[in-house]
Order: sequence, then structure tokens, then C-alpha cells
Amino acid sequence: MHRLYHFPLSPFSRKARLVLAEKKIEVELIEERFWEERSEFRRLNPAGKVPVLKVDDFILSESNAICEYLEEKHPNPPLLPRTPEERAEVRRLVSWFDDKFYRDVTVNLLGERMMKRITGVGYPESTNVKEGSRQIKMHLDYMSWLLDRRRWLGGNMLSLADFSAAAQLSCLDYISDVDWDRSPLVKDWYATIKSRPAFRSLLSDQLSGFPQPPHYANLDF
Repeated sequence: MHRLYHFPLSPFSRKARLVLAEKKIEVELIEERFWEERSEFRRLNPAGKVPVLKVDDFILSESNAICEYLEEKHPNPPLLPRTPEERAEVRRLVSWFDDKFYRDVTVNLLGERMMKRITGVGYPESTNVKEGSRQIKMHLDYMSWLLDRRRWLGGNMLSLADFSAAAQLSCLDYISDVDWDRSPLVKDWYATIKSRPAFRSLLSDQLSGFPQPPHYANLDF
């Protein structure tokens, strides 16, 4: 039995959900309001962060550790390429989206516009929102540059790099903060990812008080 403690608009939770779904692993999703710091959850992960994967009595936290564990335990379909060089490039991009994109963009847009309201920690800082809006343009341009040179972000196969990027962007798309017209290449890439069966559960996410925008679940956006 796989159980994933997650929050619907956590990009790191979404990455783990995409990998589980792509590998057709049945999982029980348990929504965790991690900011409430439940003692039971802190016993699962003293860091107090989602996602946390529980497989029988084995408990694993941190999205990269979870995804690589799933890749090793369930190698088909593969989400890491064969050669060390190709794997290194995928891991570099996973780090790019989990670290740089998240800090530059997601924290400043999703964090300010929605998570502050959900967690009740204050009001959006306009300077942070403006910075996130500026930074996302650079990141979309970089993604476009990559996709102009290769089939997928990390190379010629769908990989963890694509799911890491799609997890971040799907959260921002929930609040209509992605200018899909900026890059046809990125839009086409996201449409392809969005159409995969693994993406269906993300498209059905609904947060109370925060309805989806009309285009969010539309495959022909």
C-alpha cells in the first residue's frame, strides 16, 4: 500500500503524484495542511514538509528522494535516461525547477497570491509579485531555448525534468499566472504533458474558496 501525504498546490507533491501516476502505482492521497504542524505528521517527517510517501512501514520524504526511489523500484516506464551524461542533465534540470524556478517564481507568485491567504500569514507583497512576474519570463524563455534543441526538456525522452517543470507550472496555471502565448514551444510541450493520463488527477484538484480558472482543465487551452 502506497500512501502519499500531499497538498494539492505543492509543486513537490505534484511531482511525486505525476511519477506515481505515470508508473501506474496505486496510491492513497492524504491531503496534509502542513502549516498546521500536526504532531502525527511531524513524526512522519520532522521537517514538516510535503510530500511524504509511506510504503507499508517504510517512510520517505523529500520529492527527489521519493521520485528516485520510485524510479529504482518501478523502472518501467523509465523517467531517467540510460547514460550517466544524460542522467546528469536531467538531474540538473530537476534541481533548476525545484530550486531556482521555485524560489524565483513560485514563491513570489503562488506563495504571495494564494498560500498566504490559505495559511493566514498575511497579505501579498506587491514587490514580490512583480519580481515573480518578471522572473517567469526568463524561465519560459530558457525552456523555449531547451525545447528548440531537443524533444523534451532533458533530452529525447520524457523524464523527471519534465515532471518537475510541469509540477511548478501547473500550480501557477491554477492561478492564471502563466503567459502561454509567450512561447508556442512551451505551450505545446505543456499541452502534451497535460494530455497524459498521469495528469488527470492534477486537473481535478479543487481548493475550497479558490475555484479553477476556466482554462485550467481544458486540454485545448
